[in-house]
Formats: sequence, C-alpha cells, structure tokens
Amino acid sequence: MFARLSVLLLLTFSPLIAWAEAEPVTQALNLTSHWVGYTAIAIFAIAYLLAMTEEVTELNKSKPMVLAASLIWAFIASIYVSDGMGEQAGKAFRACLEGYAELFLFIMVSMAYLNAMEDRGVFDNLRVWLLSKGFSYRKLFWITGAMSFFMSSICNNLTTALLMGAVIMAMGKDNRRFVTLAAINVVVATNAGGSFSPFGDITTLLVWQSGVVPFVDFYSLFLPAVVNFALPAMVMHFWIPKQQPAAVGKAPVMKRGAIAMIVLFLLTIITAISFENMLDLPPAAGMLAGLTYLKFLGFYLQKTSAKQKDKISDFAHVYKLYNVEIPTQSKSQHFDVFKSVATLEWDTLLFFYGVMISVGGLSFIGYLSLASDVLYVGMDPTIANIIVGILSAFIDNGTIMFAVLTMHPDISQGQWLLVTLTAGVGGSLLAIGSAAGVGLMGQMKGLYTFSAHLKWMPVIMLGYAGSIAMHFLLNAHYF
Repeated sequence: MFARLSVLLLLTFSPLIAWAEAEPVTQALNLTSHWVGYTAIAIFAIAYLLAMTEEVTELNKSKPMVLAASLIWAFIASIYVSDGMGEQAGKAFRACLEGYAELFLFIMVSMAYLNAMEDRGVFDNLRVWLLSKGFSYRKLFWITGAMSFFMSSICNNLTTALLMGAVIMAMGKDNRRFVTLAAINVVVATNAGGSFSPFGDITTLLVWQSGVVPFVDFYSLFLPAVVNFALPAMVMHFWIPKQQPAAVGKAPVMKRGAIAMIVLFLLTIITAISFENMLDLPPAAGMLAGLTYLKFLGFYLQKTSAKQKDKISDFAHVYKLYNVEIPTQSKSQHFDVFKSVATLEWDTLLFFYGVMISVGGLSFIGYLSLASDVLYVGMDPTIANIIVGILSAFIDNGTIMFAVLTMHPDISQGQWLLVTLTAGVGGSLLAIGSAAGVGLMGQMKGLYTFSAHLKWMPVIMLGYAGSIAMHFLLNAHYF
C-alpha cells in the first residue's frame, strides 16, 4: 500500500523533465517494498526539491539530480552485486544511457542550429519586423499565438515561447494586461503546436522514437491541437485592450548565411525523418548528418569572408557618398559551429541526464510497473490518459510520457494518440506544467506569474476538453 501511494505521490508532486526512453530490461528483482526502493524515492524527491528551488538556493539544478541518479543506481547495483546479478544491473543502466544519448544528440544538433540562426540575426529580424508593422494589441495577441503554434511544431516550445515573449514585452511594455494574457496565450499555443508534430515536443519525439505511433499519424492531432489553442484564445480575446502600441523602425538586415541556415535546418529535419522511416536508423543519426551541413556552411563562410569584405570595401565610397549605412554583412562574419554547440544550456542537459537516469532506476526497481497497474489495469484507458494529461500540469510532459512509455500499456493506437495529446497540452493548465511556462515566468518576472495563469485555468481547461472531444470525433477509426 505504501509503495502504491509513493508512486502516486511521485507522479503527482515531482515536476521533472525526462528526455529519453530507456529500452525495457528484464527485471529479476522487485524492490518496490525494499529499503532500496524507499530510499530511491526519497533521494529523487529531495533532489528535485533542490532543483525546483534553484533560484532561492543558487544551486545549479543539475548538481542534485546527477548526484541522485548516481546514488539511486549505486544502491540498486549494490543489491544486485550481493545477489550475484551485477551484470544485469549494468545492462539496465546502459540501456537508460543509450536512450539518453540518442535524445541528447538530437537535441544538441537542434539547439546548435537555433543558436547559429540567432547569431545570424534571424530571430532578432523577426522580432523587429513584427514591431515595425504597428499591429494593435488584439492583432498581436493572435499573431504571436498563431506563430507560436506553428513554430513550436518545428522548434522546441521553450525557444518559441522566449522569442514570442520578447516581442510581447517590447510591444506591451506599457500595458500589463496585454503582456499577461498574451504570455498565457503563447504558453497554450506552444504546447498545442508541439503536440501534433513528431519534432514539436519531447512527448511526441519520445512517442515517435518508441515506434508506437507512425510519423504521419501524428498529424491527425492537428485539428484537436487547433481547438486546444483557439478556444481559450477566443475567450481571452475580449479582455485584450483595443489600443495600438507605438511602432519601431525597420528590421535589421540578417547576417550572411542566415537564409542558408534556415534551409539547412529544414533539410536536417527531412534527413532525420528519412533515416527513421526509410533506413530504420535513429533520428539522431540523421540529425548528426544535418550537423555536417552546418559545418560545411561554416567552412564556406570562413573561406569566403575575405572576398566578401573586399567586395564591400570596393563599394564603401558609394555608401559614404549617399550617406547609407554599410550593410550588416560588412561587419564581423566569423562563424564557428562549435561556438554554437558550446553555448548550449549544459546545466539543463545534465539535469535531463539526472532525471532520465533516475526515472530509469525507479522503473528498474518496479515502481512504473506498479503505476501502470494503478492507471491502465484498474481503470478505463481513456480516463487514465485524461488523468495523465491533468498530471502533466504538475509533472513536465516529457517526464510523464517517458513514464507511460516505460509502462508500455496494451492500448490501441487511438489511445496512444490521446495520451500524446493530453500529455502535450495538459502542461498548459498551470504555469509550471511546461518549459514554456517556466521560461516565460523567468523572462517576465512580475508580469506573467503562477497566480495570473491560475486565474485562467478554467478557460484553458475548456480547450483541453474540446481537444479531447475533437480527437474522438475525428480519429474514431484509430480506436
């Protein structure tokens, strides 16, 4: 009984992020009622509590989580070694590590491209372009929401939310209500947009990599995702001020190579899809192939930078004659791919390692099988999947999807699509339910807060229920 309660408490009150799926390993020992199991849960809970209070303690969140992962597996291994089964524990750990490594490489390439495009001024150009058009607050509310929805189907939701957050802050600096509601709208839109694309969110990526849902079938969730975003937005629209913020100047010219990077990023995504669907290779292999595209482009930019400078120097007198600013391309064009990799959020990536390895340890102990019995044996799978979505408001959706995939319940493809949808959009119910919400709270301190988001939870819940109803209406043939 205590073990069951421990699992439910763990799944309910431990907001964490898991980024990889471990291969299932035959479990020889059930340690759910053993002191090792209870100790592992306690270590995990304490470590995540420290990670959640990072801003107060000023202790990087990766430190307690990596330590927790090490301690959990050390305790597990000690029991297995004492029983002469140390090799089995080692194989289980390596399976977790392999899953993390695949996802880490995928994310590393994606972030490297995003950092490179930011260096070339792609995102800054988009932000200033929006500000220069003189949109009203209501138009900007819908524009930023729609852009967040579609961008998050390709980019990760945190990057999308922070980009749109910068636009919202710039446009609404004199209107607190607009900033708050637009931020809530962006959080809902990014989570909804990421739920129908295999590349949009960690939940869909995990489901795709696990093979339980084919690539094309994810797009059957497009209209349910639209409903999830549009219903709350239509209600919030009437609380948005009608005024128009002051416009700004023209958007800056992007640096040389910016357009090529956008094209190569799309080509990299196509490569990853092809590796998975045509060659039966992990998507990470395709992403690493795509990283070489960026490296070759960097080599080209470096080799031709001198010629570019000479070319612009030849026309420098013309710019001076007409009192025109020398184009952005004439400024420093040095580009280094490894600089884009070096600027990744390594603390977060190590934090993900700690969480994934810790959850893998708890699964090997037997807790996720126990949770699977509670959710998918003791109740209807539809109710279970809706509950999973609500839990994702407290637990990061990547973590809860990782747990469900590790449980691997015997459910139909329609139910797998349902849990993909609910786990993806359920994080919008609370500000702490997704990386987008947490990131915007940090970016908009005092303007977008947990309590401000909580006030609109009933409206967001309306979108949550509407998306589920739309899924059953459109995708009944999957059940």
